[in-house]
Formats: sequence, C-alpha cells, structure tokens
Amino acid sequence: MKKQIKNLALGLVFMMSLSSCYTYTTVVGNGAQGNKKVSAWNHYLIGGLAPVGVSDPAELAGDATDYDVTTQISFVNGLVNAITFGIYSPSTTTVTK
Repeated sequence: MKKQIKNLALGLVFMMSLSSCYTYTTVVGNGAQGNKKVSAWNHYLIGGLAPVGVSDPAELAGDATDYDVTTQISFVNGLVNAITFGIYSPSTTTVTK
C-alpha cells in the first residue's frame, strides 16, 4: 500500500513538472520600440471564470502607441493557483514599450 502511494505521488510530481506556462503576445502598432516593461497581475476567481480585476494594457502603455502586450500564467501565478486549489487564479500582463 505504501509503495502505491509513493508511486502515485511520484507520478503526480512528474505530471506537474511537464506542464507549461500559458503565454499570449499581441503586437500593437509597430510593436515595442524599446525594452521598458510594465507589469500588472490580473485577478480571477474559480479557475479563471470570474474576473475580479483585469489590467488595461493601454493604461499600462501610457502614451506609447507602439508596444507589445504579453499575458501569461507564470510559475508564481500557477503556484498561487495550486495553493488556493483554483479558487484564486492570477495571471500577469506585461507591456513592453
């Protein structure tokens, strides 16, 4: 019985290590003209179904007209999601000007 639990635990750790982080990039205008980055977390509940606070990329870009917007679920976001059992599911938006 202990060996089965150990194998199950090892299998779960192996499966979690194979997962990747979600990343989506959008180019606005001609794209980033420099390397200045501004980031903000997006806040969702229940596995991302209910948005609580979502950042506005245009606001993060300020007066820039050419920039890249990257939305991702980083390792830290995934860790917070796992700790809260999916009740709180953050993501990160990064604007590169």
